[in-house]
Amino acid sequence: MPESVLTGRCIAITRPPGQAAALTAAIEAAGGVALEVPLIEIEPHEGTDYRDLATRLDSFDRVFFVSANAVAHGVTQIRKHRAWPPGPAVATVGPGSARALYEAGFADVLAPPDRFDTEGVLGLPEFSAERIHGHGVLILRGDGGRELLADELRKRGATVEIATCYRRRLPLVSCAEFLRADALTLTSSEAVRHLAGLLREQGVVSLTAKPVFVPHGRIAEAARKAGFDDVYETAGGDVGLMQGILGYYGARS
Repeated sequence: MPESVLTGRCIAITRPPGQAAALTAAIEAAGGVALEVPLIEIEPHEGTDYRDLATRLDSFDRVFFVSANAVAHGVTQIRKHRAWPPGPAVATVGPGSARALYEAGFADVLAPPDRFDTEGVLGLPEFSAERIHGHGVLILRGDGGRELLADELRKRGATVEIATCYRRRLPLVSCAEFLRADALTLTSSEAVRHLAGLLREQGVVSLTAKPVFVPHGRIAEAARKAGFDDVYETAGGDVGLMQGILGYYGARS
């Protein structure tokens, strides 16, 4: 697929600040223009006792990070109180958060090879009932989020503890910023709902006709329910998004 298919195309990236660099670089390398308009901002969660977590970290067999944000906030805060012990295995859900763990100095990271969601994690042999029963799992995550992983691991006999590392804030965004974009990328259901609310409040309903690229079926469903007419589900991660975007415009060139 020639990279020139994106020449002159403006693609909006709605990830939180500091998390769009790789996708921006990929779009620009393919000749496109990246427009970064964050729909979610990430802030530290102040209510977690990291000193206590650090003290008890050796008691867990697995530490699961739900996102790169959990890595950035959780690892940094725990390391303020102690070096990370060699015992607990670290696991996560997708290539972005796995990369964050490697960059944080972890040599071995457990993550699904293809399905980058909770169901993919639960399908790993290391999280099967036979392997996880009787073991302790610490889940580091943001405020809210799905309970599926914790609930299912408990059903499989694990002892699960959840620690909140960060919280999400929904910034006020002018939807007029998106009007010069030819397409949008939406990488969380929360971002979809926030954008849909802003569109209703600001009366920029024409934006729902632009093509939207999403990396998961759950996000695609949220986008369609929110009124977006042209939704394309891609494979996961930046690579999957780029493949979807290039394929879309390549077919129309």
